[in-house]
Amino acid sequence: MVRDTIFSPAFGNRPSQLVGRDVILRQLLDGLMAVPGSKERATLLLGQRGMGKTVLLWEIAETVREKNYVVASPTIVSENMLERIIEKIQEDSEQYLNKKKLHLTGANVGVMGFSAGIQFSREEQETKSPEYRLARICRELARFEVNVLILVDEVQANSAELKRLIIAYQELVGEGLPVAIIMAGLPASVSQTLNDKVLTFFNRTRKLDIGPLNLRDINAFYEEAFSTLHIEISSDLCTKAAEATLGSPYLLQLIGHNLVLSASSDSMTVNQDVYNKAIKASQNDYQEDICKTTLAPLSDRDIDFLRAMSKDADTSKVFDIAVRMGVTTDYAQKYRRRLLETGIIEAPRRGVVAFAVPYLADYLRRS
Repeated sequence: MVRDTIFSPAFGNRPSQLVGRDVILRQLLDGLMAVPGSKERATLLLGQRGMGKTVLLWEIAETVREKNYVVASPTIVSENMLERIIEKIQEDSEQYLNKKKLHLTGANVGVMGFSAGIQFSREEQETKSPEYRLARICRELARFEVNVLILVDEVQANSAELKRLIIAYQELVGEGLPVAIIMAGLPASVSQTLNDKVLTFFNRTRKLDIGPLNLRDINAFYEEAFSTLHIEISSDLCTKAAEATLGSPYLLQLIGHNLVLSASSDSMTVNQDVYNKAIKASQNDYQEDICKTTLAPLSDRDIDFLRAMSKDADTSKVFDIAVRMGVTTDYAQKYRRRLLETGIIEAPRRGVVAFAVPYLADYLRRS
């Protein structure tokens, strides 16, 4: 068996090379270089599962650490999220300041409440709120013109912890502190968060949609990767492998990995049989990992709409879907709107919809 040292088909894993995301990384970086308080310093990344949102967060974290930023690495929305963000800022700050040979309080160690490095005094730790301590550390870092970037992954709708963070962030911006935030989530969760009346501030943030990768970029990456691993594959099969990803970064990793594992250990060659085996394994893994979890939170009627769509080979007319569901077109439109909001389907033109999640139609036909 050939040893795979390139592909990393697991959620949140950082691949050996980021493919086809140069433009969006440049947009993120340009926004973070804007002056404090700019709209571009608060960004929402929208994308379906498997589109590489977490990988992008880690990539931007590594990049901006070289550009005068202290980073709270990606934090999943959950209980005590604000506390974990503060701890991450403390840890990253100490590494940054040691590297820069700076001392936050100089000769007045302890006067500002920091007993050593970026550690709070016991009194502050025990009596002050997380919001206070977050502001406190951002103010102190601002004295040295150090920026703070907060990264949030898996945005959840109606999260009290997320509300606390966003309100705290708004107050930091109001003080003119050099802070920035990038949050990533599924379109439906982000949409519900934006509709929260308490969080109208975040309706003014920049939204970046993470869509499918360019197949030419995937093909070029495959050619280079297989050459590096000394695996022989024809240009035709390499192109077909790229097309089979349907632009999904997760499928890119799955298919590449399975092709490597399936290649003959003797000849290290991918022929048609090897290719078919690898593609089938990749599609099965993807449908279990992505398609199944995508459908899990949907209502029975949402799934009825999607099953009616799956009867078509490519796009579906809303009128035909309504007929298959046995409902009026107006009734079907309600589910169309809901599913468009989640990002599971898309509307290429008026009255027509298509699946936005790769292989979801195949999964529905099988289940």
